[in-house]
Order: sequence, then C-alpha cells, then structure tokens
Amino acid sequence: MRYDAETLGLLGPERKAVPVAAWGRTAAAFVAGKPGLADLPTPVVTLDDGAVTDNLAAMAAWARAAGVDLAPHGKTTMAPTLWRAQLDAGAWAVTVATPWQLGVALTERVPRILAAYAVLDLGVLGLLSRPRTSRVLVWADGVDVVEAMAPHVADAAQPIDVLIDLGAPGGRTGARSVEEAVAVARAVVRTPGVRLAGVAGYEGSLAHDASPDSLERVRTYLAQLATLHTALRDLYDGEAIVTAGGSAYFDLVADALAPLHDPPATRVVVRAGAYLAHDDGFYRGISPANRDAGPRFRSALHGWVRVISRPEPGLALADGGKRDLPFDEGLPEVQAVRRGATGATEPLDGAEVTALADQHTFLRLSGDAESLAVGDVVRLGLSHPCTTFDKWSLLPVLDDAHRDQPVVVDVVRTVFG
Repeated sequence: MRYDAETLGLLGPERKAVPVAAWGRTAAAFVAGKPGLADLPTPVVTLDDGAVTDNLAAMAAWARAAGVDLAPHGKTTMAPTLWRAQLDAGAWAVTVATPWQLGVALTERVPRILAAYAVLDLGVLGLLSRPRTSRVLVWADGVDVVEAMAPHVADAAQPIDVLIDLGAPGGRTGARSVEEAVAVARAVVRTPGVRLAGVAGYEGSLAHDASPDSLERVRTYLAQLATLHTALRDLYDGEAIVTAGGSAYFDLVADALAPLHDPPATRVVVRAGAYLAHDDGFYRGISPANRDAGPRFRSALHGWVRVISRPEPGLALADGGKRDLPFDEGLPEVQAVRRGATGATEPLDGAEVTALADQHTFLRLSGDAESLAVGDVVRLGLSHPCTTFDKWSLLPVLDDAHRDQPVVVDVVRTVFG
C-alpha cells in the first residue's frame, strides 16, 4: 500500500515519531533512505504494512461473503489515507462520531458519511444545509432531537438523511423501544429539510465479552432493530439503510440483518472499524474469529520502548507511558526485545507491564527477563487501536514488525484535534 510519505512534506520535532536525523528532510526522502527500526526514536508506535494489507483484504472478503456493506468507523484511525484504502477495497461509506470528525471527512471528500450521532451543532447543520457532494446520514433518537434540528434545516438545499437510532435500556443513545423509535420516524417524515433514510443501532454497548448471555443479549437487540425497520417500510423515501455492527459482534449483525440486504430497496451496512489495525488485547479476545465466525486478523500496531533504568532486581523502567501507549482496555503486553536497540528481535519471557505513568512503563521481571539491560528496546503488544492512534500524529510503517531487522517503508498521517 501507499501511505503518506510522498505528500507529507518536511519533518521536524513537532512529530514525536521522527528521529533527529530526519528533521528538515521530507518524509519521502527519509523513507527513501530505508531507515531501520533502530533509526527511530523511542517511545514509538509503528504500523505493520503486511498486517494492514491482510486485514483490509480479509474484511472486504468477509463482507462480500456475508452479503453486507461496510462503513468502517473513521474515528479508529483518523487517517484519511487509511479511509481511502478502505473505500478502494469496497467500503460503501466511512462512519464518524463527532462534528470535528465529520468536518474532516467532508474536507477529504468522502462520498458517503455516516454521522453516528445527533448533529445539533448549528455550524454543522448550516454546512449540511448547503449544496454538497458528500451524502451525509445523521442519527436521531428522539422527537426532541428532530425538533431541535428543524429550524436550522428547513431551507436545506437538499434534505438531510436521518437514521432512527434504536437503543436499549442500559445502553448508550437510542430510543428505548421500537414504539418510541417509530414516533421519531414520524417526526422526521413531517419535518421539512430532513428525510427518513433508515434505522441504526449499536450493539457493542450491551455486551463486553463473548459469553453466551452476552451474545444472546446482542441477538435480541438486533432482532428488535430488524423489527423497527419492518415497521417503517411504508415511511421510507427511497433506499433504506439498516446499520449496526461495531468491531466485536459484526458476525452476529450479519447473521441477523444480512437477509434484509436487497439494494436498492434495503442496504445493510456494518460499521466495524478496528479490524484494520486489530490489536493484541481487547479485540483479539472478543473478535468473531474466536467464535470461528469471522475473518482472521493480526495486530498491525506495536509499541517500542527503551529500558532507561534498572533501579532494583525484578524491575525495569522504560521510556513510554500513558502519553504514548493505550491503557483504557488493558495494559500493553511484552512480546520481544532488541538487545542494545539494534539486535535481532527475539522473544522475551518473564516480563510484564504492571503500570504506566505519564512517561514511564513499569516492567516486572522474572527468570530470563532479569537479563534485560539499560538500552534494550522492548516490543509491546497494544490493546484498543482507537486510543493508540490518537496519541500519534505520525506513525512509521514497517515492512514487518516481526522481522529481525524491520525497515521503515512509509509513514501514516493522522488528524486528531
């Protein structure tokens, strides 16, 4: 794949993944020199080119076989180049979750955008009311949301598409019953400037594991979403969109909703986004692959931290912390070591991350891991890609993070506020 090196321009210290030797050089010139992993500063998070390419193809193939479309969640990466790769691989749209993310997607001319929230920002409503080339579909879960939009969209150059957001007690947003959701849909139909375009939901807030009870709770909710769609058939204006599916239960979404997929009458759209980078934590544990029901992914994200202190037996301190590494869905896991930062990548047993401070990783050591020395670089598996990407405005892309001597082949630019 091609990423961002050719268009990024000059590099400097404002991007923490850039080594001193690359300051004042273009990203293209830096990559053309085929720098190795040892040339990068620490801490650093890298993206694995082979894993990204394989994950992209695996998910596209799954969607085709399952009979659904994809609208991957752009918030996972906030990397327009990766969005474009997903679209080029067949994704129908890109999903966003905030006014700022929507603005980035519009600026990048994403052709179809699912704005998976209630758009009430007056500036954004004004933007959507003007002529535009992107089709934008927004969420509404209450009559009050529709009424709040109404004065600001009545004179829209083209109707704003609205999906009725169905939730569940204890979940996130969303009408709490099918009956309430039907009332919201009727409010959309009678409101100038908006158009009823389908139904939407998110099952991921209802379960956090793959236990039988959790899976059944998800299935029950998806059946209710299908019921809502059926109840609204006579109210739709044109093709109806039925969308659900985070990154944990998209297989169940396909099982329940794919029978409805019949463009141009009804289009079923799955919004999973974490698959592109996957992880070595939360999503590895809850992925449909663990239920033999989905494609196999592999983590494309790795943290690399340098040991900077061995203050006592059994303890090492490394130079990455909460500002660099995700920790909201579990601490990083130790995978490998590069002795003296330049040695071949080799497995490291007996080391565990026990805590992260702002700029330090605490490593508890036992057995062979007691040989860990100041200057060694440790490879970490990371949990939760969404809170990994947002810590890095630039990620070096390695050919293969598992090679003895990985090489930087490109860089990825992210857009975070």
